[in-house]
Amino acid sequence: MDRGRDAFKAGRKSHREIGFTLIELLIVIVVMGILAAVVIFALGGISSKSQVSACNTDAKTVQLAVTTFLTQNPSYTTAITSTVLTGSALGGPYLQGWPSSSNGYAISLSGSTAATTTVQVAIGTGAAATYTGASSCTGA
Repeated sequence: MDRGRDAFKAGRKSHREIGFTLIELLIVIVVMGILAAVVIFALGGISSKSQVSACNTDAKTVQLAVTTFLTQNPSYTTAITSTVLTGSALGGPYLQGWPSSSNGYAISLSGSTAATTTVQVAIGTGAAATYTGASSCTGA
């Protein structure tokens, strides 16, 4: 009978032994810190990829708006501006709003006539280059 009672007492912890030790808690905190660092570094490249994707989408949308404008207004000869594309004149608006330049890239139009209007993409503080497709926004 005493053996059973001793085995029962050996399996139970006293009030002092309930909970985690300081070492156990520190190990858990260090492991969580390592996991958090891995996640942060893994997500680091996602923001630049999303910026490139947004640049491509905005530039392609503006390019499509210019093409649509020229298709619907073949006799328009003046240079196309962002105001022409976002305004309500001449069958517009062709764009709901001009893309914001606060995203790390800027989109503009250049050309002296409607026929020579091109979409320009400037990434960061770099010089503007003609948008020719998805590779135009790499490096954003």
